[in-house]
Amino acid sequence: MQKLNFPDYSFRFKNSENKIAVFDEIRKKFVILTPEEWVRLNTVQYLKQQKKYPTSLINVEKQVKIGKIVKRYDIVVFNSSGEVHLVVECKAPEITITQATFDQIARYNMKLNAQFLMVTNGLQHYVCQMDYQKEKYNFLPQLPDYDPIQS
Repeated sequence: MQKLNFPDYSFRFKNSENKIAVFDEIRKKFVILTPEEWVRLNTVQYLKQQKKYPTSLINVEKQVKIGKIVKRYDIVVFNSSGEVHLVVECKAPEITITQATFDQIARYNMKLNAQFLMVTNGLQHYVCQMDYQKEKYNFLPQLPDYDPIQS
């Protein structure tokens, strides 16, 4: 798979029906390796290894109902109180991150109310902190490390 703008992590691979599968330790199963999945798995490792988020607080590929429409988020990290701390939208490396990508994660966040949003295609990463009082978000140079007191 393509080299991403993350440190190198080790993964477990296997051949499954002539397709490469990779073990997702959050879902505890092998999943077919696609470019977007590669970004998602690397992002999870980044959250765990570099930012020190506990595995128990990370959730991937779950449905969220927005009005009458059911969508699927890529990664959500909860805080120790069970509230959504971070929502991550992952795109394949060849997908350019545009305003539409931010609109997508903003729609998810109308339901999830996260403190932080992250959009990544594995090569570029954008992080912002929500300011609900001023109804805007502020871009940050990087995602803050896990802080059990504030999370």
